[in-house]
Amino acid sequence: MDSVIWSRILTAETLAFHIIWATIGVGVPIFISIAEGWGIFKKDPHYILMARRWTRGFVITVAVGVVTGTCIGLMLSLLWPRFMQLVGNVISLPLFLETFAFFFEAIFLGIYLYTWDRFKHPIFHWLTSIPIIIGSTLSAVFITTVNSFMNTPAGFKIDAAGKVTDIDPIAAMLNPATPSKVAHVVSSAYLTCGFLLAGIAAFYLLRGRTHIYYKKALRLTMIAGFVLALATFAAGDLSGKFLAKYQPAKLAAAEWHFETRSEAPLLFGGTLDEETLEVKNAIEIPYALSILAGGSPDEKVIGLNEIPRDEWPPLYVHYLFDGMVAIGFYLMFISGLFLFLWIRGKGNEWSPWVLRGIFLGAPLSFIAIELGWIYAEVGRQPWIINGLMRVEHAATTAGHVGTITLLFSLLYAALAIVAVSVLIRLFRKHSPEDELQERFSA
Repeated sequence: MDSVIWSRILTAETLAFHIIWATIGVGVPIFISIAEGWGIFKKDPHYILMARRWTRGFVITVAVGVVTGTCIGLMLSLLWPRFMQLVGNVISLPLFLETFAFFFEAIFLGIYLYTWDRFKHPIFHWLTSIPIIIGSTLSAVFITTVNSFMNTPAGFKIDAAGKVTDIDPIAAMLNPATPSKVAHVVSSAYLTCGFLLAGIAAFYLLRGRTHIYYKKALRLTMIAGFVLALATFAAGDLSGKFLAKYQPAKLAAAEWHFETRSEAPLLFGGTLDEETLEVKNAIEIPYALSILAGGSPDEKVIGLNEIPRDEWPPLYVHYLFDGMVAIGFYLMFISGLFLFLWIRGKGNEWSPWVLRGIFLGAPLSFIAIELGWIYAEVGRQPWIINGLMRVEHAATTAGHVGTITLLFSLLYAALAIVAVSVLIRLFRKHSPEDELQERFSA
């Protein structure tokens, strides 16, 4: 394989691994803050303990996220030098701000960690969690603006000699893709972490650990999970309307939509004959694609047949899109079901089937994150900068990228094994029941 293919493989592998830890880094702080704040308000030690335990695990994931985030910076320079040569000056501001946001988060994370029980009024300790949320979320926002720029480049001009001029880094950051992508990234990160924490609580309840700590954790995360599922649905709707206007090829490929038409249906599943472009066995939802694209059944949706064939994204992105959307609806359903059963007050929310459904939501939410990012990147093909630079023109021509890919694969495997092992040992030896007993007996 040539260096372009190896560069794509290594970049995809790095992003797929990093997005797991980055999602946890963005989403968990808000749950830590909610748990501690509610615990202080209600004078409930269970919620305070949740914040303590979640913080311990969060610190481990942040360490791994730093390593993988650094690797992504290396990938941009080493594997995509022509991309950086063309637009490096344009996107340097959000890259710097992302680093600044991380340092801001790290400083207050240290303060938060080492000031437990050191304030006379616990509310002051809780207040130190707010900058952590701000830093982690802004870190996601700034790096997402770089990806948004790749979808709708703005804030510069290219002169006759091919040089970038009239650089406006703020305009580059605030490109048309930024609102929808930031909303989707942040809401889905929060949602995923809500289900991660809920899945852990459901797991222990299924194992017979019926301590009230786990039940309170599950209720807290399911309330947040349902709200965040609705927010992510709204962000997805915003993304659909953005794609219809600015990246019609990506939306059309996701829905195997070939003929421009109004009252366009949304297709779920099915198979495609890529020679005849005939779709078989798909579930057709009337008018749904037009509604997604413009909010009305009469909205005209551009088909792939109006786009040059060499600019079509790979058509398998249809399955990525379907998987992401299906999981999103599942998370909304299972969290809504739990809340409905809880409100009924008959205790059916603790049914093993409901708990299994919530536990399943944890890995599914991460799968949805992966599918969404693959769709976002592959759906932009063949462009690395939409309409401006193709992938094959941006990659390095250096050799030995295959060897580098192997070395980084070993690094990621080692990081995963070490991180998971540390997390398991950390919580296996310190159960919440034991910690509560120690605190009350002290």
